Amino acid sequence: MRYMLMMFGEESADGGVPGPAQPPGEENEPCWLPWAREMQARGVILSDGAQLQPSGTATMVRSEADEAMLSDGPFAETKEQILGYNVIECADLDEAIYAASRHPVALSGGVVEVRPIRAS
Repeated sequence: MRYMLMMFGEESADGGVPGPAQPPGEENEPCWLPWAREMQARGVILSDGAQLQPSGTATMVRSEADEAMLSDGPFAETKEQILGYNVIECADLDEAIYAASRHPVALSGGVVEVRPIRAS
């Protein structure tokens, strides 16, 4: 089954995503790489994923009377923003929850939402 993991957390001042401390010898690799290796070893397939640009780069689009209405930045006034996403394929919800609990964003104090993807 496929799931989307959406990462929520506070953006740093430079718009980056805070990550957990890296184990010795792994300081130069992306913080998500050890997670990806662990998930691969468990049989979880990582289909897609990306870190998003800072929320200040967002453009909100609404449609009113067949006209596009645009506004800048995130809609919600909150400290936590969507930082990124992963699409995973795994056996069941329990495995997806485990994957989310081990994600670097969750380990560094953020929140990871797990949502099943509808079959097309």
